[in-house]
Amino acid sequence: MAEDAFTEHRPLLFTLAYEMLGSAADAEDVLQESYLRWSAVDPDEVEHPRAYLVRVVTRQALNHRRAVRARREDYVGTWLPEPIRTAPDVSDDAVLAESVSMAMLLVLETLNPTERAVFVLHDVFGYTHGEIAASIGRNEVAVRQIAHRARRHVHARRRRFAPDSAASREVVRRFLHAAATGEVQTLMDLLAPDAVQLSDGGGKAVAARRPLTGRADIARFVLRVLRSTTEDTRIEYATYNGMPAARFVTGAALEWLVAFEVHDGRITGLYGVRNPDKLHRAEHVLPLDRGGRRPR
Repeated sequence: MAEDAFTEHRPLLFTLAYEMLGSAADAEDVLQESYLRWSAVDPDEVEHPRAYLVRVVTRQALNHRRAVRARREDYVGTWLPEPIRTAPDVSDDAVLAESVSMAMLLVLETLNPTERAVFVLHDVFGYTHGEIAASIGRNEVAVRQIAHRARRHVHARRRRFAPDSAASREVVRRFLHAAATGEVQTLMDLLAPDAVQLSDGGGKAVAARRPLTGRADIARFVLRVLRSTTEDTRIEYATYNGMPAARFVTGAALEWLVAFEVHDGRITGLYGVRNPDKLHRAEHVLPLDRGGRRPR
């Protein structure tokens, strides 16, 4: 049945759409559109359902990406990808963990839609240039050129990445404890000198409108934020986008969450999401899948 094939490959298709769009909501829209197209096809006439579905989702994601470009340009404050809750074992696949990290998704935002599709399909999912050409309607020579250009662009801008681990989670716990108890020196020691902090409120919640860099500014900001929380706010630890994260929950409501980049025992990046529109799907773990291929 058509539904069975789509359900079987859904984690792969969602992962692809999310990496092309940086939004779980938009990825779900793309999957809905793709399913409608798939359900109108006789599955007995499709020799390789997964390859067919990947092509459909790629094309729908490209169309969606071009349509939302203006929306991103008008965004209030710093835009961050919509965080997705991932299983701790996502770090077992280093390529997958890095590809959905906040830092990588922000780098992918600087590519044009076609470059992003080619990079994700080739460097993350391991599809050949010929397979990608069939998915995006370009010839193989053009795809090779796009892939080379996109890879050079990404490699020049990608940040250091270490996937979630017990050690990195302990660094985050020590950091937040130091912030809660006012241990400024410990807070500073746990931040890398070139650390970066980004906040996304989307104009709907209080958040820093510009990036913060350096230990002193970030430490002051974190202390100020922790002091503003109410007594019934609790911190829950989880994994988001393959990174250690902290959820700030008041009552039953997730107020905001912060994902942390940790490298060599120090925090190099903090990504705080407070826009309520981006927290609707933050409760449940979303299964991710690269389809068993290796990047070529």
